[in-house]
Amino acid sequence: MNTPIRRRRPQRSGRLVAAAASALLLATAGCGIRGTSMPVDAGPAPSRVSCDTPEDDLSTPLPPKEARIKVYLVCSAQLRPVPRAVRLPETGSTGQERIRTAQTLLATLKDRLTEDEDRGGFTSEVPLDLAVAGPAEQDPPGTLRLNRLPDDLPPYALGQLICTLSGTAASADGSTVVLGGPDDSAPEEYSCSEQLRFHPETAASLGRSVG
Repeated sequence: MNTPIRRRRPQRSGRLVAAAASALLLATAGCGIRGTSMPVDAGPAPSRVSCDTPEDDLSTPLPPKEARIKVYLVCSAQLRPVPRAVRLPETGSTGQERIRTAQTLLATLKDRLTEDEDRGGFTSEVPLDLAVAGPAEQDPPGTLRLNRLPDDLPPYALGQLICTLSGTAASADGSTVVLGGPDDSAPEEYSCSEQLRFHPETAASLGRSVG
C-alpha cells in the first residue's frame, strides 16, 4: 500500500508580511521618522491662563482710611494692573507721604495673592525681604532708596515696583519714580511705559539718569 506523501505548503503569506514590514520600515526611515512599537503620548495641549482681572466691586464700602488702588502683578509674561484695597498712610510732609506711600504699596505687592488673582494666573516676583526708604543726602528730590540695587532685582519685580509706584504719591513728579540702591550709586528715573508693561524683562535697561 502506497503511503500518501504530505507536501509542505509554501510560506508565501509569511514572506509577504515580512516584505511589507521591511518596506514600511525603509519608507519610515527615509522620511526621517523613527519607528516605534509603542504608542506615543504627546501629553495634553499647553494650558493658558485667563489673566482675568479680579472684579473691583465699587458698591462695597471700604473701612475708613482705606482706598482702592491698582498694583501691578505678572500674568502671561506681562505686567497687568489688579485692584486692591489698602490702608492709606498718615498724611504729613511731601517727603514723608512719598516714603510712607511707597512702603505701603511695596507691602501690598508682597501680600499673598487672593483667590481671584491666583485663579486668573497672576503671580508676584517681588522679594519678601525688599524694603524702601527715603533719599540719601545728595539725592535728587523724590528719590526712593531700596535695600537692593534696582539692577539686582528680578526684572519682573522691578517692573512691578515701577508701575505700582508711578502715578501715586510715591512718584517723583506724579508719573515717574526715581529709585536707587543702598549705596551711593546714582539713582535712576523710571516710567511705567508700554515697553515695560509688555516686556518686563527689559526693566533694568529702561532707567534714565537724573541730575
